[in-house]
Amino acid sequence: MLIRSLLEHHWPVYPVNPRTVDRHRAPSGAKTDTVDAYLLAKTGRADFADLHRLNPDSELIQELKELTRDQDALVQMQTRLLNQLTACLKAYYPVALTLFSKLNQPATLAFLRAYPTPQHARATTVEELTALLRTTHYPGARAAAQRLMTQLQPPMLLANQVTTRTKARLLLAFLDQLEPVIHQIAAYDEEIERLFLTSEDHDLFQTLPGAGARLAPRLLAEIGDDRSRYHSALSLQALAGTSPVLFQSGTYAKAHRRLGCIKPLRNALHQFAFHSTRSEPWAKAYYQRKRAEGKSHTVAVRALANVWVRILFAIWTKKETYQTTTFEAAQLAHARRVA
Repeated sequence: MLIRSLLEHHWPVYPVNPRTVDRHRAPSGAKTDTVDAYLLAKTGRADFADLHRLNPDSELIQELKELTRDQDALVQMQTRLLNQLTACLKAYYPVALTLFSKLNQPATLAFLRAYPTPQHARATTVEELTALLRTTHYPGARAAAQRLMTQLQPPMLLANQVTTRTKARLLLAFLDQLEPVIHQIAAYDEEIERLFLTSEDHDLFQTLPGAGARLAPRLLAEIGDDRSRYHSALSLQALAGTSPVLFQSGTYAKAHRRLGCIKPLRNALHQFAFHSTRSEPWAKAYYQRKRAEGKSHTVAVRALANVWVRILFAIWTKKETYQTTTFEAAQLAHARRVA
């Protein structure tokens, strides 16, 4: 909040990695606010030429970034509640987990609220189930109701009455928490899409293969719209955490995963890179080649994301929508730079 306030009042802000100050502390390990202020001032004077001034995002990017990150927190909350709901059903009502394909869809939640125990579900009729499913716009309600009744009738292992009563109460408590979260996530989707479409750069990210309605706004929000922020694709790769870090000492040399990065940007890029393998042939081939080399799934996706960052930087700086030939041009430019 302090940094945001300084930027809003047009104060110059130069970010410094905390590890830089840690390395300059006395061998005794003493740490005080006075020592930290002195070391920051000393670092600023000595390394000022290497520091980069932090420019604030536009109002649109700020709002889009806050909304996407807040929605990610809501999605994590939804996942936690779904896991707790699953554990609750396994304790006394396991057949409910096999009735529908998804636990968080409206039909499943409506069914669990109407029939919180196996006894309630078995006592219902096909007509009642059909009417319930139609209220959630479930496709083929009549046929689905008949299928559900067929699955509910065979003998099953039932919990005792005490466990059934207590877990049914817990089930309803989880539903009371889960349903508002699901509605809020859907509302966030609408607002994020509205803001995303108002950006001049939305076409650049919307045409990316596999980005979709969820990842395209996140890529725009994390990368931003300030073309002067990144000096090259290398700086964007470092901030995204996709480029490795070399550790070398004597004859030992090994590349390690970069830990210091913008975590939301890294997560969005990793998800996008994996989704791109389903619709982009070269991305799928690149991923499979890394896997054939013995790389794990995570390492292969991170390597693919590193390639995508170069492409994203190229289309972002030139304001050109993505084409398959963009990959070939980016690879050629990278090969020339390395040579």
